[in-house]
Amino acid sequence: MKICILADNQFVTNQGINALCKEIGIEIVTQAKTMTELQEKLNAFPQAFVVLDYALFDFASMQQMLNVKAAAKESCWLLFSNELSEYFLRHVLLSDPAINVVMKNDMEEDIRLALQHTADGIAYVCEYAEQILQNNNLANTHTLPVHLTAMEKVILHEIAMGKTTKEIAYEKNLSFHTVNSHRKNIFRKLDINNVHEAVKYAIRAGIFDVAEYYI
Repeated sequence: MKICILADNQFVTNQGINALCKEIGIEIVTQAKTMTELQEKLNAFPQAFVVLDYALFDFASMQQMLNVKAAAKESCWLLFSNELSEYFLRHVLLSDPAINVVMKNDMEEDIRLALQHTADGIAYVCEYAEQILQNNNLANTHTLPVHLTAMEKVILHEIAMGKTTKEIAYEKNLSFHTVNSHRKNIFRKLDINNVHEAVKYAIRAGIFDVAEYYI
């Protein structure tokens, strides 16, 4: 019996995926709210298929996600998000053929088909991802300049220093939610998905000097 592990913390999305899974004959849908929970469920159900919103889940980086996927060799994954960068999609899809992609703004029939293919272990990529794979000229996602606000530059500098969202909030006397919102806006504007890429941009843009590590 096929089991779907839903790694998406949006209530509306969860309800929609549950309904579509029942339509295609998937009776068991279990939710994983954290990476640890996801790993535990994959250990319990190694042949399950995973529906994941990378942007909303608690993976620290793309590589961490790929490592979890690599450890669950029998599972198939469907990335299901509103927004994924070209760099991220190209790297992920070329790294693991058992990862499928559909976007949340795709048509209902496309989402249903993506779920069915993933459950059956068949490759599926949406039109957006297909266009990226067919484009031989990889867009430079770090082209300067990008217009960050003064506060976003401050937050980016602190991220480059290796500080967590909680640490930045405490030191800058800001709420966790405010810092997290700035962080999401920075990543969206720079079209990046992890801290490593953020640090690279901060150095190139002169927002962060590596010599600060040694002060």
